[in-house]
Amino acid sequence: MTARHTIPSTASITDALRALNTLPGGSMTLFVLDHGRRVAGTLTDGDIRRALIAGTPLDAPVTEAAMRSFRSVRAGNIDPADLRDFRNAGITIVPVLDSEGRLCDILDLSCRGSKLPLKAVLMAGGKGERLRPMTEKTPKPLLKIEGKAIIDYNIEALAACGIDNITVTTRYLAEQIEAHFDAPVAGVQVQCVCEDAPCGTIGAVALTDVAKGDGNTLVMNSDLLTTISFEDMYLHHRDTGADITVAVVPYQVSVPYAVLTLDSENPHFFTGIEEKPSFSYYANAGIYIFSNKILRRLRPGVRCDATDLIDYAIRSGAKASYFPIKGTWIDVGSPLDFRQAAELMKHHNSLTSHS
Repeated sequence: MTARHTIPSTASITDALRALNTLPGGSMTLFVLDHGRRVAGTLTDGDIRRALIAGTPLDAPVTEAAMRSFRSVRAGNIDPADLRDFRNAGITIVPVLDSEGRLCDILDLSCRGSKLPLKAVLMAGGKGERLRPMTEKTPKPLLKIEGKAIIDYNIEALAACGIDNITVTTRYLAEQIEAHFDAPVAGVQVQCVCEDAPCGTIGAVALTDVAKGDGNTLVMNSDLLTTISFEDMYLHHRDTGADITVAVVPYQVSVPYAVLTLDSENPHFFTGIEEKPSFSYYANAGIYIFSNKILRRLRPGVRCDATDLIDYAIRSGAKASYFPIKGTWIDVGSPLDFRQAAELMKHHNSLTSHS
């Protein structure tokens, strides 16, 4: 993409018009480069139109029409909050510059809306026993909803946020999942690691190399369908200074009886009674962002559930935050869940095709 969106500062305005004519309608921006690949300005058809109206000839160098002031991001220090601001301002083509102003990359926010500094691990080792007989010969993450494997919905959502280091942990019918990812999904070459023995809901992360170094890793169940904003979740995690962020969904419990409020000072008495009350909680949605220093506590081959790791980390002084999911979240764990997910995606695809 970078070459298509660049033009040397010595090129003419006519050359620029030809180059712009080859670009798709949503990304018609050129970056004018000097001989050292420093960005001297940006150029759109609107810039050229204004230059021509002002009397600039077609054979003039593009620098006479280029905009000298433009917005960019710094290589190695891309803030997702800045990219969100670009999107909100309608800017979809963003140059990535080094400290000398040289062009390193170009982000197309119409294809990948963000660039989150996260690695990701999707847990896909379970047997999916509640979905039998569908899962007798097919691992649950590869069951298809509206013609697409459940896990691919999640890979595509992660890729759309610029997460391209993705590992899937496997065990049950592992060879099928490994074969599925022989080809890239959404432009990402997904890596697979297989558990020799059941490692719990998060222990298999120790078999990957994602926790090396500083930073954070997103860990999630592979059999979810959700419209969670990974970008918002990451920014929440970063801005709160959390070591762990757990995505949550509201869960309500209704008691079909009258409930007594006991007197805390005298166990023989009660202070009130409420008919059929409801209680609201936040439930774990199976999506986490962990500081890598916490994931490094996991040991290969040692069973560990996510709840145990989180509880241990909190008792050790880690800061844990929660992030409520706004939108859809379905844990495809039962035939009823599967049918609900299929109906949801059918409705979603119908709306998309008519938009």
